[in-house]
Amino acid sequence: MATARTVAARLDSDGLADELRREISAGELAPNQRLIEADIVEQYGVSRSVVRTALANLAVEGMVERVQNRGARVRAIDADEALEILELRASIESLCAAHAARNATDAQLAELAEVGERMRACVDAGDAEGYSACNRALHDLVLDLSGMRLAPTIVNRLRAQHARFRIKLARTHNRPRVSFPEHMAIIDAIRARDADAAAAAMSTHLRSVQAATREHFVED
Repeated sequence: MATARTVAARLDSDGLADELRREISAGELAPNQRLIEADIVEQYGVSRSVVRTALANLAVEGMVERVQNRGARVRAIDADEALEILELRASIESLCAAHAARNATDAQLAELAEVGERMRACVDAGDAEGYSACNRALHDLVLDLSGMRLAPTIVNRLRAQHARFRIKLARTHNRPRVSFPEHMAIIDAIRARDADAAAAAMSTHLRSVQAATREHFVED
């Protein structure tokens, strides 16, 4: 869990859920890790009722599960569910990429190009952690450029549930060199304002992630 900090304003249940969701998505809270109410109260300076409401909301989203007589814990998904999540992401994020190609401003396209150059530098330097951060930045930026209101929330919830597999896959040998051309195809298509090509490139990339997940995590 994040290190103790002073919060400028008391978090409500939605704000606390956002913080916990971010920690799950980043892998800071591991699958099956217990979420102890007293610890969260102390960490964030909120009431138990706020903690309980936040955990209940995350349980509805499928990120937290309640275990009888043991409280709440981060829900662990299996490989089959991870593959299903990637299939859903491919459909939604392809649509977002198409919208981004239609809607992005010149300044936003320049920002997209900068992310691509940072990714290239990370690949050349063998910086897997830096590349992973750029990967997240790229997908976040495409969601933002799409201008869609509901899709980012849905995708971020799916990514949080998929965090364990996503982080493990990112650390597999040579993964950045495999995914970098796929990411650049997304960037190039959006910068060319080619909505169909952008959607196809995003779909190809996430289908590739799905195939790699199946290869590394699904037992025959």
